Amino acid sequence: MTINSSRPSATEIIGMSARTIAKAVASGTLSAEAVTEVWLDRIATVEPSLHAFIHHAPDKVRALAAVAPKGPLSGVPFGIKDVIETGEMPTEYGSAAYPGWQPCRDAPVVHLARQAGAVIMGKTVSTEFATASPGATVNPFDPKRTPGGSSSGTAAALGAGLILLGLGTQTSGSTIRPAAYCGVAAIKPSLKLIETFGVKPLSQTLDVVGPMARDIRDLALLVSVCMRRPELGPDILTPEGTLPLSKMGLFLPAHDPVADFAPLERAAAVLGSVSAQTVPDWFEALGPAQDDVFGWEASVSLSTDRDLHWDKLRPETHAFMERQAKSTFAGWQAGLAARDHALSDLDALFGSTDFLVTPSAPGEAPLGLERTGPATYNIRWTLLGCPSVTIPAGFGPAGLPVGLQLVARPGQDAALLRQAAAVEDRLRAAGIESRPQKP
Repeated sequence: MTINSSRPSATEIIGMSARTIAKAVASGTLSAEAVTEVWLDRIATVEPSLHAFIHHAPDKVRALAAVAPKGPLSGVPFGIKDVIETGEMPTEYGSAAYPGWQPCRDAPVVHLARQAGAVIMGKTVSTEFATASPGATVNPFDPKRTPGGSSSGTAAALGAGLILLGLGTQTSGSTIRPAAYCGVAAIKPSLKLIETFGVKPLSQTLDVVGPMARDIRDLALLVSVCMRRPELGPDILTPEGTLPLSKMGLFLPAHDPVADFAPLERAAAVLGSVSAQTVPDWFEALGPAQDDVFGWEASVSLSTDRDLHWDKLRPETHAFMERQAKSTFAGWQAGLAARDHALSDLDALFGSTDFLVTPSAPGEAPLGLERTGPATYNIRWTLLGCPSVTIPAGFGPAGLPVGLQLVARPGQDAALLRQAAAVEDRLRAAGIESRPQKP
């Protein structure tokens, strides 16, 4: 978007991308305070019915905007999932067991965003401990439907245009799935590329921080900050419409035969030269293997909460903890062995392709707020440590957003972002709406 030489109006500001705002604030064309006021007005209008924030204090936000440094995220409205610790805002981990809990410092990933100039609009709703019990957030496109989880609030706030960038987390499908349900972009990065210290732990093997944005180029901007890799920024993805597509394989596993593949197949037809990929025999077993690894590690990570705070936890969390308590060390070992075998045979998975194309979720966000939807198309990539990106890919039969998931080999995050930007460009050129409209 081109900025007028005169001061942009609120309508113009609300239509800007994160990267446009950051450049304008860094150059002095806009002030972080002016941008913040526009987004505070929008939050005041939309948030009472969306419930995306667990903590939002306008006066505190204004104070943060006034002292925000200049940097790659200058003045950008930002949201942080409630399981990620913040030194100036409470972190309750989505649970009544930690009312008003105030950490003494930011998690490193929050510190990086703050030092880059982001303005934190608040803490966004998480399921309890990023597990099974939903919060109050609704889907911004249909309040009768789930926004997904566990990064519910960040996804919904992005989908509704209450923030432009945000952080989620993923241990199974907690970043990719809600982003797809809410019509936004997100990445589950390769393991260890974004620091997880200061994030409520579930699984030392699986946990990742998941950057989220409204489009791929804004996502690349955030990833470049979170990974401390300026070379991943959006400048490498411009100009729009000129990036080449690498070879992709259409990956349609049999583990969810009732999934709605029509949007995926429509997008694949637009992209062209997307060949059907053979599913290795060992792929299906990675689902139970992820459960075994997650279960054993989460039973330890949440043991303090289970033993000291049981009476304050929700019934869904009780059920989750009881399931995890049945996990065994032998199962954990077998799960890791299955992962290691798969990683030694990735050529059977990717074949001659550079990226796999698969659903981000089985379809549109399901009706009801009691569940956050299945992580069917996410858990195996999480176990393997393969980076994956969800790209908004239009709308399904009920008019709800659907997402297209791209998957790369571990460590290929930069190449994945370039491919995702190229795919997003093709979808837009074909008239498949990939940029969400603010509901």
